[in-house]
Amino acid sequence: MPSELVTNLAILVLAGFIGFAVISKVPNTLHTPLMSGTNAIHGIVVLAGLLVIGFSGNGILNKVILVIAIVFGTINVVGGFLVTDRMLGMFKRKPTPPAAAATAGKGGKAAKPANAAKAAKPANAAKAAEEDPEK
Repeated sequence: MPSELVTNLAILVLAGFIGFAVISKVPNTLHTPLMSGTNAIHGIVVLAGLLVIGFSGNGILNKVILVIAIVFGTINVVGGFLVTDRMLGMFKRKPTPPAAAATAGKGGKAAKPANAAKAAKPANAAKAAEEDPEK
């Protein structure tokens, strides 16, 4: 029995060191998406905790520890989804107000885009080259 405890503690400590080494090498831009995936996996842990609490013995200490673990796991999952939603919201385009676009030009007419003249110029140049082949 004691050798099994020592083995499990050694695995826990080594997993902690490996986890720290891996996470410290992750760039900041990848940290949030990876944590989002980790939080999704933690949802599975919450479900496992619910199953274990259903099959656990009559010990009150077991049930208290499982309830605490389920509460913390649920907080982690919900927080992870909120952070992921906020991160994805940063990539959404901001809508342009329709009133500003309609009254941008003179006399209530919509103004031409600044690049409209540039876009029309090559077409006019190609048309002129077709008409006058000496150029």
